[in-house]
Amino acid sequence: MPELPEVESVRRSLEPLVVGKTIERVVISYTPLVVTGAEHLRQKLTGQTVMGLGRRGKYLIFELTDGLLISHLRMEGKYLMFSKNGTFDKHCHVFFHLSDGQVLIYHDVRKFGTMEYLAKGEEEAYFASKKLGPEPNEQDFQLPPFVHGLEKSKKKIKPHLLDQTLVAGLGNIYVDEVLWAAQLHPERLSQSLSLAEIESLHGEIIRVLQLGIEKGGSSIRTYKNALGMAGSMQDYLQVYGKQGQPCSRCMSPIAKIKVQGRGTHLCPQCQKE
Repeated sequence: MPELPEVESVRRSLEPLVVGKTIERVVISYTPLVVTGAEHLRQKLTGQTVMGLGRRGKYLIFELTDGLLISHLRMEGKYLMFSKNGTFDKHCHVFFHLSDGQVLIYHDVRKFGTMEYLAKGEEEAYFASKKLGPEPNEQDFQLPPFVHGLEKSKKKIKPHLLDQTLVAGLGNIYVDEVLWAAQLHPERLSQSLSLAEIESLHGEIIRVLQLGIEKGGSSIRTYKNALGMAGSMQDYLQVYGKQGQPCSRCMSPIAKIKVQGRGTHLCPQCQKE
C-alpha cells in the first residue's frame, strides 16, 4: 500500500507532467471509485486546468481552476501518462485527456482507490472530518499534542499510529520501521510510554518518513511513481520483510507476529514487550 513517502514521490513526479494543462475530456470505466458520482466528476473536471498538485497524508490533491480532485491510491492505485494512442489494459479505470494530447491514466488492480470532487474552500473541513493528524514534519507535528494523544489512549501503539489521528501518513511498513528505531514493542499500550519514549518515537517518525521521501518510497511489490520509476527505501528498511534475518542493532533474528490482524515485524530483543 502506498504510504506517505510513496504518495509524495508520486506527487513530485506527476506535478510537472500535469500542471498548466487543461482537462478536455474524462472517461471513467469503473464508476464505483468516484465517491461523489462519476457523471458529476466528468462534468466538473471538463474544461478545468490543473493549477497545482498537493498532498495531505496519503491523499493526492489536484488543485484545479474551480475546485479540487481528492485521490486516495489505497492498495495499488497509480497514475501513469500515455500518448493518446497508447495501449491500455483492463486495470486502467479513469482517463484524463489533456490539452497537450496526452492521457493521464488512473490504474488500479485492486479497484480500492477513491476519487472525490470538492469545491474550493472545502478542503479543511474534509480532512477534519477524516480526523487526519498533522503532517510528519518538524513544523506541523508538534510534541505536546502527540504526548497528550498517547497519554489518554488505551490503544496498542501500532494500531494507534496506523489510524492516522496522531500523525498522518504512516502505514504498515513505516510503523514497523519507526517502532524498531524507537525500540518500542508494537503491542505496548499508548498510555504506557514514558515521556522519553514518546520523544524518541516522535523524532523517529519524522526521520524515517523524511528518509522515505528522500529515497522515493519503498518499491516492495508494485509501487512506482508517475514516471514508472521504483523507489529505493526498501534498501534502507531495518525490519519490514526481514523476518529470520539478524537485527542490524543486536544481531537477534527479526520476528514476524500479528498485531490486530496486521503482519508486524520487530526485533524481540530490542523491542521488549
